[in-house]
Amino acid sequence: MPQYVAAIDQGTTSTRCIVFDRQGQIVSLAQKEHKQIYPQPGWVEHDPEEIWHNTLEVIALARIKAKLFSHNIVAIGITNQRETTVVWNRRTGKPYYNAIVWQDMRTADLVAHYASEGGPSGGGQDRFRPQTGLPLATYFSGLKLKWLLDNVPGLREDAERGDALFGNMDTFVVWNLTGGTNGGLHLTDVTNASRTQLMNLQTLNWDDQLLNDFTVPRAMLPQIRPSSEVYGTVTSEALPGVPIAGILGDQQAALVGQTCFEPGQAKNTYGTGCFLLMNTGTELRTSTCGLLTTVAYQFQNQPVHYALEGSVAITGALVQWLRDNLGIIKKSTEIESLARSVEDNGGAYFVPAFSGLYAPHWKADARGVIAGLTRFVNKGHLARAVLEATAYQTVDVVRAMEQDAGVSLKSLRVDGGMVVNSLLMQFQADILNGPVVCPKMTETTALGAAYAAGLAVGYWQNLDDLRQNWGIAKTYESTMDDTERKRLMRGWQKAIERSFGWEEQ
Repeated sequence: MPQYVAAIDQGTTSTRCIVFDRQGQIVSLAQKEHKQIYPQPGWVEHDPEEIWHNTLEVIALARIKAKLFSHNIVAIGITNQRETTVVWNRRTGKPYYNAIVWQDMRTADLVAHYASEGGPSGGGQDRFRPQTGLPLATYFSGLKLKWLLDNVPGLREDAERGDALFGNMDTFVVWNLTGGTNGGLHLTDVTNASRTQLMNLQTLNWDDQLLNDFTVPRAMLPQIRPSSEVYGTVTSEALPGVPIAGILGDQQAALVGQTCFEPGQAKNTYGTGCFLLMNTGTELRTSTCGLLTTVAYQFQNQPVHYALEGSVAITGALVQWLRDNLGIIKKSTEIESLARSVEDNGGAYFVPAFSGLYAPHWKADARGVIAGLTRFVNKGHLARAVLEATAYQTVDVVRAMEQDAGVSLKSLRVDGGMVVNSLLMQFQADILNGPVVCPKMTETTALGAAYAAGLAVGYWQNLDDLRQNWGIAKTYESTMDDTERKRLMRGWQKAIERSFGWEEQ
């Protein structure tokens, strides 16, 4: 019987199940969106139970489409939206509260409090960077968990008793797949743990000092495991008996899917946000230019590999905003033709600081601005400014990464939903002044999770097997002259500075 590897990709806007063959090609795919919940400005939530039901549904659909049974699937890998925080009861399986999404801003006061309070390594935004590689920001899970513990009645008491469980979305999905209230496994992998701001990057374990500072009971935390090993088997009727053998946060999964296994190799994923990761090998590199130090992956019986990361909160989400909030386009795919209806941005710049600014600025008090408007600007120019914002933000992160790593990127490997937009990819190459390389397989996030699971069960023997699957679909080369590039970047710099300090702390 033919055998394949399945991947669950639990993303910010949807959950998918993708089945891959040995060549890394898609055999079957099913996808279902979930509701985005905005209780008040700056707050973003998901219903964990809706996501769990969607997960079961997409697994079943992917199986049915390709007429597959459990014996056709050798392993399942999981990749997930990172930092999105969920707490649930061990005995009932019920969440105490909606999942708080990575974009959520409700912990801004906690960020300011911890930054002003000081600590062993001094105060300020980088107070916990020596242990975690992360600045204080609303982005990470630890402060979201503290908010839940402080604001949900009865949660702290249950957590201290060991009845309340915490996890990012990978942990919640694995627990449910492996039995839930009937012996479900409570675990996470090193990549997801590194996004909580509760794990020590050197020990790869929960840090007692951080747990004490954030007042988080250790009893509610999952066990930390490598990104590729057999953790247990699925007991749910979705894929009974299939081993769960890989877990990677979505951006690290894309790094693996792009086979960036050598130090200095980097990829940029264009999704809801934009995430540029560079493999730094087994060396832990501290950023001085506003990037994050994070875990890249850890394969079975191998040392951990680290990465530098530049995280941008809003890229593809800005296209959705143009569609859903302003109604300028009916479908996201229409943005390219609308942007092509004009020759340039007409002097307009869009800074999408809806959740503040992430790398390399880390300005929680920034808010979105449209700058450079004149009567000349029309909806085509706005559409173009929306796409260009993604490319400008990427350039800011690339320059910071080159400075941190001490090397120039020879080319940028790209993936994610927005790479099908050739106008954006050409503009990215132009404004970056370097080649942008699109792989044949753009579903690299799910593929990375499949690779991690397949390696653990011997479906793929080694990293060379994975490298052989990687191929180039198209390379975009820069055609813009240097004078024009500098002029556009000056405009962007002015626009982004206008977004700083908008929100009063």
